[in-house]
Amino acid sequence: MFLTIDKLNKQFYTPEKQLSTVLKDISFSADEGEFISILGPSGCGKSTLLSIIAGLTPSTSGTVEVQGNRIIHPGKDRGMVFQEPALFPWLTVIENVIFPIKKEHSKKTANELANNYLKMVQLSKYAHHYPHEISGGMQQRVAIARALVMNPSLLLMDEPFGALDEQTRSRLHVQLEHIWRDTKKTIIFITHSITESIKLSDRVIVMGTQPGVILTDIKIDIPRPREKHKEQMIKLESQIMVHLKSEIDKVISEET
Repeated sequence: MFLTIDKLNKQFYTPEKQLSTVLKDISFSADEGEFISILGPSGCGKSTLLSIIAGLTPSTSGTVEVQGNRIIHPGKDRGMVFQEPALFPWLTVIENVIFPIKKEHSKKTANELANNYLKMVQLSKYAHHYPHEISGGMQQRVAIARALVMNPSLLLMDEPFGALDEQTRSRLHVQLEHIWRDTKKTIIFITHSITESIKLSDRVIVMGTQPGVILTDIKIDIPRPREKHKEQMIKLESQIMVHLKSEIDKVISEET
């Protein structure tokens, strides 16, 4: 198994000194090249889970292993794409992509690698633009290229399209599918969108909240491209919504 998460728990103390459980007994695995979406209401611990897999946040107990290696610290075998692109504004597009690898390669090799991934995300002609000169969707594509240039075996994506308008989001779905097929990366993708998770994924893991637990793990057997199979997608959306309804009600009741 490529990725194995076993009985993962995460707890922390609140400002009131009370122990809060964010994640409880999270266990699942992923095959190499699999695209898995993790879906759930706000506060269910999706981003915390991704951060633990990335090695950025320690778990309280349980284990994460990638290709048999236990994850404790960040590593270049895991690339991370956040909701905000977090590009360096003083660097050009290509300089942002080169940044993670500039100490490991010659200038020529780093440029070749960066240009290769900019071509993959269809931004070659914007290589020498600065972030403020391109759109939000283009900036997110730069962030994807920057993650891919390290050649990670696992790509972790934390709501990367959440801040984008629907049309841009839809275009990036198509591009991400192409990138996934071309690179054969294993992808763990965090989202709030049921439609997005069904459209992109091999599997959808649905999480509940208070504490964060796995409610169900659904295999998506709809042929790609999935826009041609609207009825099957709608049925799955309804199935997932049944699991999420009480969890969303929990969040609403806490906020009112």
